[in-house]
Amino acid sequence: MFHPIRILMALLSVLLLSGPLHAQVTGTTGSTSSVSIPEDLTPEQVDGLVARMSDDQVRAILLERLDAVAKKQAAAKEDVEDPLTEISEIWAEMVTSWTQVLTTLPNIVSAQVKAFDSFSTTFGSNGVFKLLGLILTVLVAGYAAEKLFGLLTRKWHEQSGGEEEADLWGAVRYLFRRFCREIAGLIVFYVVIRALGRGLLTPEQITYAAPFVFYLIWVPRLGAAASRFILAPSKPHYRLVNIDDHWAKYLHRNLIGLLLLVGFTLFIVRFNALNGVTPAETRIGFWLNAAIHIYIGVIAWTAREGLSQMMLGTDPDHTKFDEEVAHYYPYFAIGVSAAVWLLVEFLIAQRDPSTLALLSKGPHFTTMFWLLIAPALDTLIRGLVRHLQPPMSGEGSLAEQAYRSTKRSYIRIGRVLAGLFVVFMISRTWELDLRDVASAGIGAEVGGAVIEFLLIIAVGYIMNEVVSLWINRRLAKEQTAAEALDEEAGGEGGGAGGSRLATVLPLLRITAQATIVVIFGLLALGALGINITPLLAGAGVLGLAIGFGAQKLVADIVGGVFFLIDDAFRVGEYVDVGGTMGTVEKISIRSMQLRHHRGPVHTIPYGEIQKLTNFSRDWVIMKLKFTVPFDTDPNKVKKIFKKIGAEMIADETHKDGFLQPFKSQGVFDFDDVGMIIRGKFMAKPGKQFTLRKEIFNRVKAEFNANGIDFARREVRVAIPGLEEAENLSEEQKAAVGAAAGDAVAQKVQQDQQK
Repeated sequence: MFHPIRILMALLSVLLLSGPLHAQVTGTTGSTSSVSIPEDLTPEQVDGLVARMSDDQVRAILLERLDAVAKKQAAAKEDVEDPLTEISEIWAEMVTSWTQVLTTLPNIVSAQVKAFDSFSTTFGSNGVFKLLGLILTVLVAGYAAEKLFGLLTRKWHEQSGGEEEADLWGAVRYLFRRFCREIAGLIVFYVVIRALGRGLLTPEQITYAAPFVFYLIWVPRLGAAASRFILAPSKPHYRLVNIDDHWAKYLHRNLIGLLLLVGFTLFIVRFNALNGVTPAETRIGFWLNAAIHIYIGVIAWTAREGLSQMMLGTDPDHTKFDEEVAHYYPYFAIGVSAAVWLLVEFLIAQRDPSTLALLSKGPHFTTMFWLLIAPALDTLIRGLVRHLQPPMSGEGSLAEQAYRSTKRSYIRIGRVLAGLFVVFMISRTWELDLRDVASAGIGAEVGGAVIEFLLIIAVGYIMNEVVSLWINRRLAKEQTAAEALDEEAGGEGGGAGGSRLATVLPLLRITAQATIVVIFGLLALGALGINITPLLAGAGVLGLAIGFGAQKLVADIVGGVFFLIDDAFRVGEYVDVGGTMGTVEKISIRSMQLRHHRGPVHTIPYGEIQKLTNFSRDWVIMKLKFTVPFDTDPNKVKKIFKKIGAEMIADETHKDGFLQPFKSQGVFDFDDVGMIIRGKFMAKPGKQFTLRKEIFNRVKAEFNANGIDFARREVRVAIPGLEEAENLSEEQKAAVGAAAGDAVAQKVQQDQQK
C-alpha cells in the first residue's frame, strides 16, 4: 500500500523539476526556516533533498508550488478572455510595425542599391547584360512563335465563323473564340520561352528570370485577355456587360496597370530576398502594397458611374436590392481594399515566419480579387438566368408573375452557390481546410462550429428554394392553363375551377417549407453545440397540448384533409356550403374562403361543413324559358332554336364553350299570358353565362325576323252592354281602372308566392 506522503513526495519531485522555488516553512519546533531550492536540479538531487526534509516542509513546499501554478494559469486565462487587452496588444504591434516602416524609410534606396550590387556581384557586369540579353532573346522568340501560331491558325479561325452577329450568343461565341485564340497563343509563348530558357540559361539565371517573366509578362497579358473578353473595349457591339465605351476602355487600361503594379511588387520582394535584403530591412513591400490599394481605391472612385452601370446590368426585372448593390459597389470595392490592407498589416506585425512565407505568395491579392468579383458574379448570374430561363408559358398576369418568381428563385440559388464558391476559394488561397478548422484549438473550434452552422443554413436555403421553385412552376403552369375567365363568364358564379394539383400545391409548398425550416434549423442549432433534445421533447409536449386543448382545430384540419382527398372542391370552383355560396378563392390547413359573386368573402372552417354542393364540376346544363302568345306555332320556334344552336356550335367564338348545342324542349307550360317554350344547352362550367347572353340576343333577333312577339302581360275588362270604350262615362272608366289595378296586384302577389 502506498503512503500518502510518498505520493506527495512524487508530486513534489515533478513540481521541483518544473521550475525554481524559494519557500519559507515551519519546522517541528515551531521556528520558521527558509529553504532555497536551486534551479538546475537533477532527479537524483531532488530525491536526496526530499529525503532530508520533514513531512511538514514537504507539504508547505507542495502547497506553495501548487498555488503558484494556479495563479499562473488564472493569469493566462484572464489574458486570453479579455478582448480589450487583445485589441490593445494588436494595435500596439501594428503601431510598432508602422514605426519600423518610418524608421526604415531612408534605407529603401540604399537597400535597393545593395540588392543590385549583390545581383551584379553574383553575375558580374558582363553577366548581368548577358542575362538581360538572353531574357530579351527568349521573349522575342516566344512572341515570334506566338505570332507564327496565329498566322498558321488564322485560316481555321476564319473558317470557323469570323465575327458573329451582335446578339447575345453571337457575341459570346465571338468573344470566346477570340479569348481561346489569345490563350492558345499565350500557351505557345509560355512553352517556347520555357524550353529556350531551360536550354540557354543556367539554373541560377532562371531563379531571377522566371519571376520576372511570370509576374511582369505572363500575368498582365493573361489579365489583359480576360479583360478583353469581359469588357471588349474595342468591340462595343459585342460587349457582355452594361458599360459605355469610355469606362470600358478606362477599366481595361487600369486593370492592366494594376496587374503590372501587383506583379512588380511580388517580383521586387522576391528579388530582394534572393539578394540578401530582408523585408524588415527596407519594408519596400509596405509602400508598394499601399500603392496597390490606393490605386484600387482611385479606380473604383473614378469609375464609380461605369461600375454601377456594369453591376446593374440590363435586366428589366431588377429589384431594389439590385439597384442598391450597383450603387454601393464602388464604395464596397474601396472598403474591401482597405480591409485587406489592414489584414496584411496585422499579419506582418505578428512576425510569424510561416505567415510571412504565405504572404509572399500573394494570397491577399487573390482574396481581394474574389471579394471584388463577387458582385460581378451576381450580375453574371442575373444575366445567365435572364437568357437561359425558358420563355414565359402562357399569357396574362399569372404567367408574368410566375415567370418573375421563377427568375428570382434561380437568382437566389445562384447567389448562395456563388457565395459558397467564393468562401472556398478564399480559404484555399490561405491554405485553410474548412473541414478541419475545429481541430486546431478553442478559437478554431468556435469558428468551425460557425462554419458548419452557415453551411447547414445554406444547404437548407437551397433546398427550400429548389422545392419552392418546382412547386411554383407547376402551380403557375396549372393556373395559366386554367386562366381566370372574363367577368361576363364568371360574374354570376359557377365559373370553372382550377385543377386538383393547383388546389393541393399551395398546401404542399407550406408543408415542405415548414419541414425544411424545422429540420435544418435543428441541425444548425446542433452544429453550434446546443442540445436539441429538450426542444424535441418540448415540441412533443406542445403537440399533445394542442391535441387535447384544441380538438376543434384538429377536427378542422382532419376534415380539410379528407375533403381534399375526396376532391370535393378546387380553387376557383363555385360551391354552396350550407346556403353560403361563392367561388373558392383560398384554402388553408383549417379553413376555406369563398368569394361571393357580389364581392363578400366568407371564411368557413372545414369542421363546420356538413354538405357541400359544387356548381363547377365537369359540366353545366342551362335551361331557358321563353313565353310566346298562344297562337304561336311551336314547331316554328323549335326550328328557330335548332338553327341558333347549329350557328353557335359552328361559331369560332362560342363553339369551345358548348358540350351539347342549344335545342328546344317544346312547350313546357301555359300561363295567363301565353305558352312557355323551353330550350336547353350543356356547357363547360363558367361558359354558360356568356352563351346564355348570346342565345337571348339571337332568339330576339330571329323572333323579330319571323314575326313572333314575346307575350306581354295584359288585363282585359269585359263590360256587358258596351261595345266601344268611347261610350264609357267617367265613373265607368274609373271603375275599369280600379278593376285592372286589382287584377295586376293579385297577379303580382301570386308570382311572388310562387
